[in-house]
Amino acid sequence: MDRRSLARQLSAIENGELVVSDVEGLIVAITGPPGIGKSCLVDSILQRLTPQNKVAVLAVDPTSPLSGGALLGDRIRLSVLDDKSKSDSIYVRSVATRSSSGSVPSIVKGLANHLLAESFDIVIIETVGAGQSEMRCAAIANRIVVVEGPARGDGIQAEKAGLLELADLIVVNKSDLDGVDRVVNDLTISLSLTNDAPQIIKTSTLTEEGLDELANVIMNLEERISSKRARCRQQLIMAHENILITNPNFEAILDRMSQEGLELDMALRELSE
Repeated sequence: MDRRSLARQLSAIENGELVVSDVEGLIVAITGPPGIGKSCLVDSILQRLTPQNKVAVLAVDPTSPLSGGALLGDRIRLSVLDDKSKSDSIYVRSVATRSSSGSVPSIVKGLANHLLAESFDIVIIETVGAGQSEMRCAAIANRIVVVEGPARGDGIQAEKAGLLELADLIVVNKSDLDGVDRVVNDLTISLSLTNDAPQIIKTSTLTEEGLDELANVIMNLEERISSKRARCRQQLIMAHENILITNPNFEAILDRMSQEGLELDMALRELSE
């Protein structure tokens, strides 16, 4: 793997200098509230999938609305990269959200497709947190893994955001803590009206419960029929957003709205011309 060449190609995609077509392959979004253990789960998955598989990780970092910067420090949390026998099969890239209104920028889809075209077996997208904006991962991934924890409030937020309806797999992490069985029971009841309810797996990166099963399930995860329409809806929304934010007049119109009082309907009209 020529990592430097690949990095340049991905940068060209981010900068709009290279257009990528859709590629068949497995793109898995792992989403859940901050602090739920997504990075530790990704690390555990990489430990188990490599070196038999080539795995790419796109870790999305939020961009500061003030400075425009992002920490982009996701590699620090992946201990698997210290193992040379496995790290050669792994490619990790941090991605700033930039001007995307959702936590997952639309450009990530192009990055994921390019990585699949470069013979990666699976692309894992680690998103920044759960909420309404996290629905955007549906427009990028063809499989969605929602991570929850013992605090049921996380699950309630996921239900409000509609993430549980989109999930192809639900992982209840930190199973070494009290309250996990109650969460699993609550989720089972919540999803009982769905004909093709997603599988629920309990995991713990401390005791390693469920981690082998999780890695195996992810590589063979099937798309739920009921989530397809919701995915298409998100794809349409993201495509429309992308047209707006890539318009060369976008920033200038934003300035005119904030500084000169340009009305929203007029701004939309100018952007659509």
